[in-house]
Amino acid sequence: MPFHNKASCLLASAFLTVGVMHAQAADMDQAINKGVDRVGKAQQAQVKIDHVDGETRSMEREYRSVVKEVEGLNVYIEQLNKQLLNQESELVKIDESIRQVTLIERQITPLMLRMIDAIDQFVKADIPFLIEQRTKRVEKIKDMMGRSDVTVAEKYRKVMEAYQTEIDYGRTIESYRGDVVIDGTSREVDFLRTGRISLAYQTLDGQKLGVWNAKTSQFEALDSSYKSKIMMGIRIAREQAAPQLIKVPVAAPVVVTAEAK
Repeated sequence: MPFHNKASCLLASAFLTVGVMHAQAADMDQAINKGVDRVGKAQQAQVKIDHVDGETRSMEREYRSVVKEVEGLNVYIEQLNKQLLNQESELVKIDESIRQVTLIERQITPLMLRMIDAIDQFVKADIPFLIEQRTKRVEKIKDMMGRSDVTVAEKYRKVMEAYQTEIDYGRTIESYRGDVVIDGTSREVDFLRTGRISLAYQTLDGQKLGVWNAKTSQFEALDSSYKSKIMMGIRIAREQAAPQLIKVPVAAPVVVTAEAK
């Protein structure tokens, strides 16, 4: 083969090789670009997946929190239901108590009025000590019974206090000052009350003595021999002397006879 032809063949082969290499390089670049593109898309997909996963975990945490809250609310509602049942039971008992109280009030008010009348009559029939004070106490209770702003319990308490005070008079000794008419003249005297068995007096100068006579319903003069005894009783009542046995004048008991029917 001539040299010129060989050279032409070699040159053609070289061009062919270069062309093939260029084609292969282009295919490789395209493949690389596609690979890069896939990697980019994969990265974007991973970002989306991570985002979705994060949202899913957040929603899961929120869901668990809501479930716990619902469970707590269910327990709370159950407890409230129990309390409501107990309260309904208590309301029934309270309604019954109110009905009972209303019934008791209707029954106790007439009883208290009778008790007050009994105290009033007793004070008027009793030996006349502290008459003004005891009468005012009874009148005050009577006025209170007509007041609507005072509870029945308070009214009852006041009535019982008045009864207790009257009971205490029967087992105590007391001395106080007051006025009594002696020989047609009002005189200031020292009274000595010994329970309810004796009410005596002594003028401030110690010259006049007297004792209440339940039979005649008036004071009667006492002999001067009682002067030291009355004076000692007054001192004991005023806690100016130690308690001791004393003799006090006592009126004869009144005998009440019942007429046969």
